[in-house]
Amino acid sequence: MKIAIFVSGRGSNLEAILKARKQGLLTSDFIVISNNPKAKALHIAQTYNVEHYAFEPKPKKIFEEKVLLLLKEKHIDYIVLAGFMAILSKEFVKEYEKRIINIHPSLLPSFPGIDVHKRAIERGVKFSGCTVHFVNEHVDEGCIIAQAITSISYDDDEESLAKKILNLEHKLLPQVISWLEQDRIYIKDGKAHIKDEKNGSTFNPDIEVFNE
Repeated sequence: MKIAIFVSGRGSNLEAILKARKQGLLTSDFIVISNNPKAKALHIAQTYNVEHYAFEPKPKKIFEEKVLLLLKEKHIDYIVLAGFMAILSKEFVKEYEKRIINIHPSLLPSFPGIDVHKRAIERGVKFSGCTVHFVNEHVDEGCIIAQAITSISYDDDEESLAKKILNLEHKLLPQVISWLEQDRIYIKDGKAHIKDEKNGSTFNPDIEVFNE
């Protein structure tokens, strides 16, 4: 399988994916695409000897045209948004319908968008986590594939909660990619499901993954 990982910033989720690949937990060929030529993630890709490309983000139409040409040239099967800080156009999403996944740092459908940790703490919720979902034309509204959960302590602040959830992201996202590689994810009645979820459903035994 050939997968393009879209990044914009520090690349911690990218590094988690590439570490899993190095450990033999993933088998895909990856390329990295950024809308930020200065993104630290590009240096991570270079460290792992992964092809990486950066395009200026504006104008958006030109950015997406260049990226689509590259994706077709490289015969990309799936796109993984791993800290990609831009909203893809409806036209772009349609080109890769049900083949784009994103990781979001909350338990969707709660707290879509930005400032999620601040909003969670302000609302006094007792649990948060991260969600991997398919991308559709609406922000953070595509089919939920899997979630991982952490408790929120009374003394948690935005920074400590973000750290907890980022740790979960680094485990959940490679897990979902492995399910894609195994062709175990399917959509039925508007919901995403995992085939044979009781048989070795996770290679990260230290987190509890919810996918059904």
